[in-house]
Amino acid sequence: MSTAAPGAVEPFALGPALLFCPGDRPERFAKAAQRADAVILDLEDAVAPEAKPAARAAVAAADFDVRRTVVRINACGTEDFAADAGALAGTEVRYVMLPKAESPDDVAAVVAALPAVSVVALCETARGVLAAPELAAQAGVVALMWGAEDLIASLGGTSSRHRAGTYRDVARHARSTVLLAARAHGRGAIDAIHTDIADADAQYADALDAAASGFTATACIHPDQVGAIRSAYAPTAEQLDWARRLLTAAEEAGTGVFRFEGAMVDEPILRHARLLASRGERS
Repeated sequence: MSTAAPGAVEPFALGPALLFCPGDRPERFAKAAQRADAVILDLEDAVAPEAKPAARAAVAAADFDVRRTVVRINACGTEDFAADAGALAGTEVRYVMLPKAESPDDVAAVVAALPAVSVVALCETARGVLAAPELAAQAGVVALMWGAEDLIASLGGTSSRHRAGTYRDVARHARSTVLLAARAHGRGAIDAIHTDIADADAQYADALDAAASGFTATACIHPDQVGAIRSAYAPTAEQLDWARRLLTAAEEAGTGVFRFEGAMVDEPILRHARLLASRGERS
């Protein structure tokens, strides 16, 4: 059972733009941190097998802000997982991303190896997506992320998107499943990367939908994508003005349902306004 009630204060507040950085490129660590809201130092897919020992050593020795850094380790049950855990055991790393998370046992393995870390469970296989509610309920988990391309590969498919750029139905279903599971347990929810680095408009559209749907952050693979994500999560001037005027009207109206500019306003609408106002203060 989850230790966090729905709607609780978020234990994972990194974002909105989380930038992946290969663990074997330590010369990029500081630059990535400067360009994004938080960095995901990657020991898994971004690092070739022969470079993984050097990547572990680089991450373990790096001087980075642990409050704004996540380390993606290798999947449970692999030799690289054990080596990653050993390398990080003596560090102050706070957040670990577990790829191909598929069961509570996977989370337990991370917590057993690294008791001081909080886990971001990456649901990127068919089993992982179906297990998203169980993963989100684990006390050691602070956020869920989903991954489109690994998911499609696990299904035996070849592409997560149609030619027009929209997600296929199975990818949309997985995205929604992970989001619902994360938010039902008060966890952070991280949207998947957009692989077309040059298409800033599509990145913005994805992030805009993510922010409106309830995701708390979006991951990316290139610094040029950060601006589009930040813009998407920040409220427009019109939205911010509406939210502030509505909250002022709510104070004057007192409690209960009231009418504002021709529309009925109740608690869910007020929560929308509060969130927009909060995002406006951070942007």
